[in-house]
Amino acid sequence: MAWIDQEITKLEPEIIRLYRHFHQHPETGFKEFQTAAFIETYLTDLGLAPFRVAGTGVVAVLDSGRPGPTLMLRADMDALPVTEATGLSYASRNPGVMHACGHDAHMAMLLAAASVLCRHKDAFLGRIKLVFQPNEEVAGAIHMIHQGVLENPKVDAAMGIHIWSQIPSGRVGISSGTVMGGLDVFKIRITGKGGHTGYPHKAVDPVIAAAGVIQAVQAVQTRQIDAQEPCVIMFGKIAAGEKANIIPSHVDLEGTIRFLHAAPEESPENPTRKFIRICRHICDAHMCTCKIDIDHENIPLVNDNAMVLLAKKTAVQVFGSPDVIVPARYIPSEDFSEFTSRVPGVFVFLGCADPEKGTDIPHHNPGFKIDESILKKGAEFHVHGALTYLNG
Repeated sequence: MAWIDQEITKLEPEIIRLYRHFHQHPETGFKEFQTAAFIETYLTDLGLAPFRVAGTGVVAVLDSGRPGPTLMLRADMDALPVTEATGLSYASRNPGVMHACGHDAHMAMLLAAASVLCRHKDAFLGRIKLVFQPNEEVAGAIHMIHQGVLENPKVDAAMGIHIWSQIPSGRVGISSGTVMGGLDVFKIRITGKGGHTGYPHKAVDPVIAAAGVIQAVQAVQTRQIDAQEPCVIMFGKIAAGEKANIIPSHVDLEGTIRFLHAAPEESPENPTRKFIRICRHICDAHMCTCKIDIDHENIPLVNDNAMVLLAKKTAVQVFGSPDVIVPARYIPSEDFSEFTSRVPGVFVFLGCADPEKGTDIPHHNPGFKIDESILKKGAEFHVHGALTYLNG
């Protein structure tokens, strides 16, 4: 389908314009008001009838007018509370907010693909549901699902693409099975009895209990889980006390538990269950109490085998060779997992790392930027993938 490459090539300046527009005007989760309005106008100008789901989410259905399945193509919309330090001429105009994860590129690629697909409804059967999702960074997908984004028409399969700075530009990461981790976010308050640091025996020190918890829970990932089933427990916040000579009454700990393979939540083999058990016993040993709150933010993202085969075929169509495909399996989480747990889906990692362009900086970093030359390939991937699925 050489015409796809030709049309996307003509659109490349438009894709870059869209990407730079979104990059300059970032908005955080469920506050993507200007972003959603811009997308609605763009889709309306294509002849579609976009509608809102979950507040700032935008959905449009492209119907070929002929019977067939429904494929969902998804792009996330939200930015991060990060102060940009890229020095780009099109850097964020919103202080303290930045597209530091590639969602600006995702929206631009999907809008460009929608433009091509709208002009060629005669090239496929069935329907394409275009989904622009809010708040991916804090599990926004489930809100769209609860409000029926997978219904009317019922979605039969889903595909998502993520710009990835750990893969070189010109390569694409595609793997079967679990490709991104589950994520539980924890908050712990360890309570003891405050007192004077000169008389610790008259107090119950929650600081030493907190230190014990931080050390002891590392045994979950190193001693209690198969080494071939990665699990990472990280503490991102520790807060206690007001003055050096006062034993505080409590310590607050916050962090994350990430895992690629996990037993069901109710199973004692679940890593979060193990984590909770250790915390409670360590606190009990130090005569402290603890209150543990767990936010089950994301489940592991699992790619469907048949959809992976389709994505690999698409990669060859887009890049011209199977040699560009590399394995992809990462511990960070992605709420596209909520879609793939309900319908067959595939999540693809589009490499954007070019050290000479400075685009190999990790995601969520103030200096994160992308290789703009790969935007065209992402749009092509959406178009080829949709036609291959709907006609195949």
